[in-house]
Amino acid sequence: MGYLRIDELLKEKGITGKSLANSVGISTTSMSAIINNKSQPRFELLEKISKELDTDIRDLFVRTKTDNKEDIIKRIKEYLDLL
Repeated sequence: MGYLRIDELLKEKGITGKSLANSVGISTTSMSAIINNKSQPRFELLEKISKELDTDIRDLFVRTKTDNKEDIIKRIKEYLDLL
């Protein structure tokens, strides 16, 4: 799993990667690489992406630290379901 969750946000918002690529001014190939966590976009591009997705830039990233006990329990259950 990568650190960006753009694919998840695209699905939530009902937007295609191609549409997002056009909106932020990059190729669909570049957007695909970003969505699949094979390329790390510059900060300026992340700002454009978050604006187009109408979300805070922090929401583009997977949380790597949590202080919420409920989040920890949820992650453990998700992990156990994978076993």
